[in-house]
Amino acid sequence: MEEYMCLIPRTTYDGAFYRAVFALHSENYQLAQQCIDKARDILDTELTAMVGESYNRAYGAMVNVQMLSELEEVIQYKLMPDRREAIKNMWWDRLQGCQRLVEDWQRIIQVRSLVVAPLEDKKNMAEIQQFITDPTKIQISQCQIVSPEVTFTYMKHMWRNNQKNEAYNKLQYFVEHSLQTKALQLISPEDSQPRQELNKLLARATEHDKDWYKAWHAWALMNYEAVLFYKQMNQSEEGTPQTPAEIGATSKFELSPRPESNTAKMHKYCVPSVQGFFRSIALSQQNSLQDTLRLLTLWFDYGQWMEVYEALVEGLKTIQIDNWLQVIPQLIARIDTPRNLVGRLISQLLIDVGKAHPQALIYPLTVASKSNVTARQVSANKVLKSMREHSNTLVQQAMLVSEELIRVAILWHELWHEGLEEASRLYFGERDVKGMFNTLEPLHAMMERGPQTLKETSFNQAYGRDLMEAQDWCKKYQRSGNVKDLTQAWDLYYHVFRRISKQLPQLTSLELQYVSPKLLRCQDLELAVPGTYDPNQPIVKIRKVQSSLQVITSKQRPRKLSIFGSNGQEYMFLLKGHEDLRQDERVMQLFGLVNSLLLQNTETFRRNLTIQRFSVIPLSTNSGLIGWVPHCDTLHSLIRDYREKKKILLNIEHRLMLRMAPDYDHLTLMQKVEVFEHALEHTQGDDLAKILWYKSPSSEVWFDRRTNYTRSLAVMSMVGYVLGLGDRHPSNLMLDRMSGKIIHIDFGDCFEVAMVREKFPEKIPFRLTRMLISAMEVTGIDGNYR
Repeated sequence: MEEYMCLIPRTTYDGAFYRAVFALHSENYQLAQQCIDKARDILDTELTAMVGESYNRAYGAMVNVQMLSELEEVIQYKLMPDRREAIKNMWWDRLQGCQRLVEDWQRIIQVRSLVVAPLEDKKNMAEIQQFITDPTKIQISQCQIVSPEVTFTYMKHMWRNNQKNEAYNKLQYFVEHSLQTKALQLISPEDSQPRQELNKLLARATEHDKDWYKAWHAWALMNYEAVLFYKQMNQSEEGTPQTPAEIGATSKFELSPRPESNTAKMHKYCVPSVQGFFRSIALSQQNSLQDTLRLLTLWFDYGQWMEVYEALVEGLKTIQIDNWLQVIPQLIARIDTPRNLVGRLISQLLIDVGKAHPQALIYPLTVASKSNVTARQVSANKVLKSMREHSNTLVQQAMLVSEELIRVAILWHELWHEGLEEASRLYFGERDVKGMFNTLEPLHAMMERGPQTLKETSFNQAYGRDLMEAQDWCKKYQRSGNVKDLTQAWDLYYHVFRRISKQLPQLTSLELQYVSPKLLRCQDLELAVPGTYDPNQPIVKIRKVQSSLQVITSKQRPRKLSIFGSNGQEYMFLLKGHEDLRQDERVMQLFGLVNSLLLQNTETFRRNLTIQRFSVIPLSTNSGLIGWVPHCDTLHSLIRDYREKKKILLNIEHRLMLRMAPDYDHLTLMQKVEVFEHALEHTQGDDLAKILWYKSPSSEVWFDRRTNYTRSLAVMSMVGYVLGLGDRHPSNLMLDRMSGKIIHIDFGDCFEVAMVREKFPEKIPFRLTRMLISAMEVTGIDGNYR
């Protein structure tokens, strides 16, 4: 080493670095420190310049800096034996923060090998084998493997490279008792043996190591697929449609025929699956949402079977109560189940969650307590009653805040405008008089209860007399059946509707002192700011609500609401009325699950393929709060502003089509295509691409934003396709001005409802128009997108 080292100039980074390594070998620690300082000085100029440009360009220099720091720690390791264990733990934690690139990990581990031999560093060596997926780098793995644990990881490489027989044979030699569990689990998922045999192998794996998550997870999943398989068999015999999960289970789980009935076989596999999922959840170090959702499926479908019920009761004692926080919406959705055993256990679990985490449960439980379904309302109030015993103030505050936010979300003006519009459609469009009365009666009942705010008082003064008179005419019609009475009522209703329609556009802001004085007086509450509760962090409580709300100009007129937290921060929300946000809440859950899967994969993690989420807090079946996403604009507003500045008509494409074919709707399909192509030929369609370029301060930032844009669009295209997401117009797509990521909002049209609707059904799997493709790189969809 000394001979080659002398040939490297001292004034270069490599020269200084290798001289430091040689000095360490010679135990000349003073010289080693001088060489480390020299190497750091050489790196200083390069690193400073690159960090100013981008993190990616500076990453290689950052790895070099880390290696120099670890050389200093090697000196400490040699001189201070009592700190060795702490230094090794620090090295492990630091390595987890590095990008999972084989070359960089090897360089860092080589520095550590000055004091920690590879035989002693099994943990790091096994970890580096896990993400070597490139066949050309398998030889690197072979050179490093020296211990049974690392050898086992190499067997996985052989398995992935279709050397299954060789891998299986080698496992026979290398397996020890401590590794037998992993060996059994490795050969199970892909082996061609009958599934019953594999189930036995996985059961043996759980017996050999009772604390290994992967074995328990695989065993539970195998039993779960068996339950789905036999459920599908039952349904096919009865002619019931199958779910996609059950169809998948059919192809995966082929068991030899047995004389017992399908239901008996479901009993046989259901209990082991429940027990396995409870154990895997208890042992899970990462996100356990997948296992928990599968467990809930078994619970809700088969929890009325006594043996399954007993397994659930025992299993609930084995996992932490915190685990259920991620599936509270699913639990509350089944709170009114007609199955007694299932409902009893759900209620008890919610009561336990309410004791441990009242802040997490209070908002969704308040929504359930306002349900129109009596059984659901009773079950929710039962849980609320138990919460009042230990958190009475919190429950009262939550009920007050929820009611007042609903009052602010939909004013009397809007309730009557929406109600009269619906009643008019039912009466004049469908001749449904009964439906019309069912729509109007709750509104008249609300008026009879009397106003509670100044805004409601002013509405009552302006429209109360006309509405009361219209109600009297309706009552006369119900007594006499004379259509003239109903005509008189509708003359009054139409007069009120017209006046409200003129008044609503003037509604640009709301003052709490007029629309909800109770909410204005809510200060220093025990209640957490909606969407902020985290069991591992201090509770951020509501300090006060901003006195003025901006009304955003759109069809539904949502409000921009600010809540100040006890930590001094301002939390902004979109307060929406006329919309059920419970489905949006579930979609955010799905996005969280997708993110956890993408973060577990090395390649998707390195490419930052995640979906940006936001908090969704339903307040009732037709109102709720949505966390405000900062630095974002809808594509519609971005394109509108861009075209206004460039003096381009906002609907230029539509104008060109109408100019060529004024009677477009009466054309044949091929003629419509010709007109559409004419509009495309005479417009550029690069608005979004130019917006990304103009709004970026440098080409480096533009490149990063364009890459993030393309990747986030690709992820959401695939997830949207799986979800059956429709209605993806430019006002439902947002662009993050800082990162360039695409963010989707408004998930009302899921599960392909837009594809099967009567008028203008959507026939596309996801939105990928010319303008979206133009904003990608030069290769379009064949680059980062694909």
